[in-house]
Amino acid sequence: MSIPIAPMIDVVFLLLIYFMVSSTMERQEADLSFQLPGSVEQDEPLDLPDEQVIEIRQNGQVVVNDYPYDAPDAMRLDELAAMLTRFHEASSANKVEAIVTIAPADTVAHASIVKVMDACSFAGIEAVNFALSDDS
Repeated sequence: MSIPIAPMIDVVFLLLIYFMVSSTMERQEADLSFQLPGSVEQDEPLDLPDEQVIEIRQNGQVVVNDYPYDAPDAMRLDELAAMLTRFHEASSANKVEAIVTIAPADTVAHASIVKVMDACSFAGIEAVNFALSDDS
């Protein structure tokens, strides 16, 4: 007695077609909708640190939170101005005033201080204070 193989192959193909048609298709990644995060306005002011202390070292290097910005001999402080712009936008979104304190070393040239003040002005920060050195 022999088993007919041709009908068995037909049944296997029919089952294969059935499972292929009845399976669920995954959605393409391009079809998935998503929304990127944005900035949110606050209703009430938050108690966040709203002051940045900008140190100007003796060689003219500008440092904020131990991170140096721009080269000491740069004509404009573009990196510092970009950071201060982000700081001002974050402060405005949180409804707090952005305050900057400039702490120059005793022997810093006035041109370096003016460049930092220009970066503050470019960022739209109006509250600028000066700190005296402790070596008085």
